Amino acid sequence: MTVAAESPFAGRAASLSRQVAGRLNSPLTSYYLVLGATVTLTCIGLVMVLSSSSVESIADGASPFTEFWKQAMFAALGLPGLVICMRVPPRIWQMLAWPMLLAAFLLQALTFVPHIGVGTNGNHSWIAVAGFTLQPAEVGKLALIVWGATVLVRKRPLIHRPMHALIPVVPGAGVLLILIMGGKDLGTAMVVMAIVAGLLFVAGAPLRIFAAASGVLLFAVLVLVQASSNRLDRIGSWMSGCSATSEQAQGSCFQSVHGQWALASGGWWGVGLGGSREKWGLLPEAHNDFIFAIVGEELGLVGTLLVIGLLLTLCLGLARIVLRTDDEFVKIATSGVLIWVVTHSVINIGGVVGLLPIVGMPLPLVSSGGTALITMLAALGMVLGFARRESGVAEALAARAGLVQRSLAVLPVRRNGRNR
Repeated sequence: MTVAAESPFAGRAASLSRQVAGRLNSPLTSYYLVLGATVTLTCIGLVMVLSSSSVESIADGASPFTEFWKQAMFAALGLPGLVICMRVPPRIWQMLAWPMLLAAFLLQALTFVPHIGVGTNGNHSWIAVAGFTLQPAEVGKLALIVWGATVLVRKRPLIHRPMHALIPVVPGAGVLLILIMGGKDLGTAMVVMAIVAGLLFVAGAPLRIFAAASGVLLFAVLVLVQASSNRLDRIGSWMSGCSATSEQAQGSCFQSVHGQWALASGGWWGVGLGGSREKWGLLPEAHNDFIFAIVGEELGLVGTLLVIGLLLTLCLGLARIVLRTDDEFVKIATSGVLIWVVTHSVINIGGVVGLLPIVGMPLPLVSSGGTALITMLAALGMVLGFARRESGVAEALAARAGLVQRSLAVLPVRRNGRNR
């Protein structure tokens, strides 16, 4: 009886699978997943902001690069901020927790100050500073994550007791929620609620808390929806099904219908970068809340799947850090950032494709918006700093640096027109 020899193809496949498994098990995997997805999404966002905003800028009598230069400037500030946050150790973040939360309260309160607070589309959630419009709630999300993780780590021995799990996290988040809802920004309030719930869950709070809180929050959301005719119209139109033939096609369904038209007209490969028709004054907020629709129209299904794949890669890297770390602060804070990315992505994409009501939520790292971009980059920089401190990462990075130096050392040096 003879044994068939292993084919060369099977041997190469087995070797490749072992290499892939080794790469995935490397301590550097989380770091490179988060860093690679972050930088790539930011670059895609800059390109798509330029493409989707140029026509509107020209119509306003400005340069076609107006929105792009703004976003590029914020990216130029955010990326060095990412590097700085990456260098900050966890104990410093914990020292900054209370000052960050108080600063977030102060900034959010400024939205109610005349001549400083700015309202848009029924929401009063922005402040005008030196000619720029900033959204304090984005700063509040990062501050709440750092503060909540700090408090819950200290409460860890008593986290199984409902009162210790809820206080002071829920009252602190409640103050921020009241300030946000004072500006009628229900979408951001829902994201803050999700972040708080995620922090408590990862910290190990009793599950009965979530059952009781879910009913209270659902009731509160229903009351807030009923109190706003704009929200009621949007949800009613979504539930009735927005279509080109519906009665609301020129009203509350206008944005949804044109967003879906943009996605449909893109097909598999898109109409080409810069070739969107919907951005010619048809699709509102094309460079912001509905930039995903422009991605689908210009880059097709392939482009939308690329963006979704990068967002999933980012979430995979964040989840990997949560599962691998033994540091409770790192675990809780990273889970907060993960929930932040997931909720923004699901609400934005779900609204564009019609699976969810339109809330007005930017797509992380892609949509136009300086405050959202800078704070998200800062949060991801913090998480990258956590990833760099995983066991074995420092040694792996040092080994990579040594390999590069050895590779450069053997390269021929050109002097006087000759190689040496």
